[in-house]
Amino acid sequence: MSVAHCGDFRQTYKDDMKVLPTRFVQVWVAAFLVLLYVFPLLASNYLISMATTIGIAVIGALGINIVTGFTGQISLGQGAFLGVGAFACSYYMREFHMPFWIAMPAAGLTTAAVGMVFGLPSARLKGLYLAIATLAAQFILEYLFMHMDFFTGGSNGISSPAPEFRGFTFESDRSKYYLTISVAVIAVLFAVNLLRSRDGRAFVAVRDHYLSAEIMGVHLFKYRLLSFSVSAFYAGIAGSLWGIYTGYITAEHFTIHESINYLAMIIIGGLGSVLGAIYGAIFMTLLPQLLTVGTGAMANIFPKIGFLIMSFKDGIFGLIVILFLIFEPDGLAHRWRLIKAYWKLYPFSY
Repeated sequence: MSVAHCGDFRQTYKDDMKVLPTRFVQVWVAAFLVLLYVFPLLASNYLISMATTIGIAVIGALGINIVTGFTGQISLGQGAFLGVGAFACSYYMREFHMPFWIAMPAAGLTTAAVGMVFGLPSARLKGLYLAIATLAAQFILEYLFMHMDFFTGGSNGISSPAPEFRGFTFESDRSKYYLTISVAVIAVLFAVNLLRSRDGRAFVAVRDHYLSAEIMGVHLFKYRLLSFSVSAFYAGIAGSLWGIYTGYITAEHFTIHESINYLAMIIIGGLGSVLGAIYGAIFMTLLPQLLTVGTGAMANIFPKIGFLIMSFKDGIFGLIVILFLIFEPDGLAHRWRLIKAYWKLYPFSY
């Protein structure tokens, strides 16, 4: 006699740690991936460009979420690390004639090495003191971007060669979208599996109870430094893709504003969550565009105060972020979990 099971039963730790635990989730993830690759065939160039920007932001947000969200080390240098990756990738392609497929991971490793250097203060510092140290790294790297002419082109910047693969050049918006999204999917998959590993669990232990973790044998400095290097590697990959996407790189792209923007992504999306990094990147990329469209429409309706309305855009952006943090402090990922739990139990309250 067969027994019909009702519900989602997980009897082992292996079952509990599955990336795609149910057939329902597997089908929806597969459908989403298909949609990602069909999207450029249906969308305009503007939407394709926005989606490419989101893909780059997702990679960068995943990196800072590893060091800040999972390991608890505040970093204010993510924007500068993106710059290291962008300039390094372009330099390797121009000076050493490396193909993009080698130059991009090489730039990521270069950025990881730089991240480890600036992560050394984590041996003795934490909290706001470490944040100040990483802020110093941001300004030091910005200074180097402006004065290392052979590497960055100085204040004029440098052009970034287009990637090639067997005679095909990635020059169109559509081809750059496919390149970016493919790398972003790999980056998400790596981040998910990293957090399921021994190292990923050590990151969380360092964040939550570092004294208990040290007593249990977790090497605090090793994992703090490792988290900085992995985070910087992600930033280097995102920066490489940004350079390919824009075609021209200047130091103005990688200021403290960019670092704060990435920190806001993971706070709004949800600290310590891969989905949170994705949601935050989407939110922080689309919100300025929506505000531009909204304020532009209002300016057309009220032309006499149109200039005043347009000047409010940055203020409205800051207000929305503040209100979001007040009413949804745990981020979009937490809200999504609550929605799933509600419909999973509906119509029962228990």
